[in-house]
Amino acid sequence: MLRGYNWLVEFAVRNYRSDEIDALWRIDQQCFEPGISYSRLELISYLRRPGAFGLVVDSSVSGGPPVPVAFIVAEAGTRGSGHIITIDVLPKFRRTGVGSQLLGAAENRLRAAHCNAVVLETAVDNQAALSFYKRHNYTVIKTWPRYYSNGVDAFVLKKDLLSAAEPAKLPQ
Repeated sequence: MLRGYNWLVEFAVRNYRSDEIDALWRIDQQCFEPGISYSRLELISYLRRPGAFGLVVDSSVSGGPPVPVAFIVAEAGTRGSGHIITIDVLPKFRRTGVGSQLLGAAENRLRAAHCNAVVLETAVDNQAALSFYKRHNYTVIKTWPRYYSNGVDAFVLKKDLLSAAEPAKLPQ
């Protein structure tokens, strides 16, 4: 159980189920503006890539039924490097530890797949994401001009997984 600003959040990380693509797509649409958010087809295609996996956080607020509130899509590459494709946390659940739990679980899954490092991209103007990744020991390795369809540049960030074990557990 996590304590938010003035409420308690119960959550668990689990594997993505193919029947919940619409719920995850709706979360992505709330987390990112057009030009950065994914279409349903893009999200489906990322989840179907070789070595890809999705993890979801369900939450029950005040004893209600569990509903997806956050997810991550990542893939284990063939050359010892993983890739975080997206991490989405609904605004109401940010700053509760949900994103850190998801990222840690994905990093552990990538380590189990023999990935030595993980990379990701984020918009150069997304200060909240940049602060989050810095707290998790990611460093900027390059900039991709006009990476997003809206013309915004992206930073490519990297983390060495061999020297940075996270305490999060893999979902069963």
